[in-house]
Amino acid sequence: MEVAITTLDQRKAGTIELSPAVFGQPLRPDILHQVVRWQLAKRRRGTHKTKTRGEISATTRKMYKQKGTGRARHGAATATQFRGGAKPFGPKPRDHAHSLPKKVRRLGLKIALSSKLADGKLVVLDRATLEEPKTKQLAAALAKLGWSSALLIDGDEIDRNFALASRNLVGLQLLPSAGANVYDILRRDLLVLTASAVRQLEERLA
Repeated sequence: MEVAITTLDQRKAGTIELSPAVFGQPLRPDILHQVVRWQLAKRRRGTHKTKTRGEISATTRKMYKQKGTGRARHGAATATQFRGGAKPFGPKPRDHAHSLPKKVRRLGLKIALSSKLADGKLVVLDRATLEEPKTKQLAAALAKLGWSSALLIDGDEIDRNFALASRNLVGLQLLPSAGANVYDILRRDLLVLTASAVRQLEERLA
């Protein structure tokens, strides 16, 4: 698979050969669903908590005597049916993460990359560097390219000027090749890979 390489000023910079083993996978929505669920579950902090009857700050005195009032039998006001009482079967702090085989995670990343290429939403950039950290200049270049929602994946080291210029742009997300993941690829309309990122992803997923 041969794809053209472009520059930030819309010039052609040659072509690059993409590995079919990484960018030629058939679409598997079930695999993508599993990987996205695994990613989002790991992001959950799991700190939600409600108080039990023993944790409510209130008196434990019996509300009124057991018999003779004609009313229902009740103990302390911390019972779940009273306002200010405990929450029955409420959430407790826990880890929401679950395991997913490494082969499935690697396959999911390959399928995500392949789906962008199949949809014509994959762009290969020669390099993501700027001489000055100017957000205005980068925003103008992206507007000419038509990149309103893009994930840009660079090599191991991201250019500092480019990172500073892009961090205030709403429609652009910047990641190193080691941070490439299925969720961020799918949530953005366009996937932009630098030439070095392509080679590193192919080595990682080969």
